[in-house]
Amino acid sequence: MKRLIVIAGPTAVGKTAHAVRLARELGTEIVSCDSRQFYREMCIGVARPTDEELAAVTHHFIACRSVTEPYNIFEYEQDALRVIQTLFEKHDVVLAVGGSGLYIDALKNGVTRMPDPTPDLRSRLQQMSLEEKRAQLRILDPEYYAKVDLRNPVRLQRALEVCLMTGRPYSEVIASHSPARRPFDIEIRVLQLPASDLRRRIDLRVDAMMQQGLLDEVRSLLPYRYLNTLNTVGYRELFPVLDGETSLESAVAAIKLNTWHYARKQMTWMRRYL
Repeated sequence: MKRLIVIAGPTAVGKTAHAVRLARELGTEIVSCDSRQFYREMCIGVARPTDEELAAVTHHFIACRSVTEPYNIFEYEQDALRVIQTLFEKHDVVLAVGGSGLYIDALKNGVTRMPDPTPDLRSRLQQMSLEEKRAQLRILDPEYYAKVDLRNPVRLQRALEVCLMTGRPYSEVIASHSPARRPFDIEIRVLQLPASDLRRRIDLRVDAMMQQGLLDEVRSLLPYRYLNTLNTVGYRELFPVLDGETSLESAVAAIKLNTWHYARKQMTWMRRYL
């Protein structure tokens, strides 16, 4: 039986380096399931594999699209499965790597098809502020509220749409989804570190990103700042610096703190795989 090994874990835990070493040992290739490394214009802030790592092992779904090209989890599931099946023609084992829990779930269980909202409901929710969406989701689905990225308006909106269309919590609708059957075995390996070590690694990584030119990368993305793709830790904190609204020192501190909060949410999500 062919086998897909998924290397998962929170940001900065060392997934990429571990996966590259393992892929070289196994003589195989890597499929990314990181929802931000898809984009060509985002490199430093998403910790894209280095040129050396990309040269050492063939990677798929790295810098394969522009931030201006919409790409959703439904498309990713189908595209990734096609690539994985092709790779299984050459390899008995393929690796997948990433910290995006939704994308790992898509590979493992398939994507839950949700009802489309009425135009009136979508319009009404789009007019709500981020804080109003958070408050409503906290009432309608406290379980999902506890683990969702509360600064991601797209995920908040989608959860509310499903809650209001079905009359059921979004988390309950997801839980009732029957996992897809894959024609290959799937093994998920979650990398972990003590919290103090992980937070130290996060701080060091952010400092390294700034030294590598993250601020200039964000400056190059100013024309696209309105895109949800750029509502990402490491980018959204630096736009106000370029606007003259906050200091670089404050923004870097915010990136470190928000990355830590994101890592904690990732760890919560991935407990299901332990």
